Amino acid sequence: MLDPKHFDDLFQRLSSAMPKGLQVLQDDVNRNLRASLEAGLSRLDLVTREEFDVQSAVLARTREKLAALESQVAALEQSLAAPGRRSD
Repeated sequence: MLDPKHFDDLFQRLSSAMPKGLQVLQDDVNRNLRASLEAGLSRLDLVTREEFDVQSAVLARTREKLAALESQVAALEQSLAAPGRRSD
């Protein structure tokens, strides 16, 4: 997940690496970098943590249902293959 704190840390490191003469423009550079980064991220097909968690829960429930259905099919196949079963 994208943590804004990581971006703040990145901007801080970038601004501290700037030459002394350009540090006067630090706020402007940080604003422009942040705007560019936000624009780039908005073009990506990202989901929120909440959406991700919901889909993870749906997937877990689906896997449980699949496992139950697989055992039912195996039991039915076994009962069909059992000796003494009369075929018509």
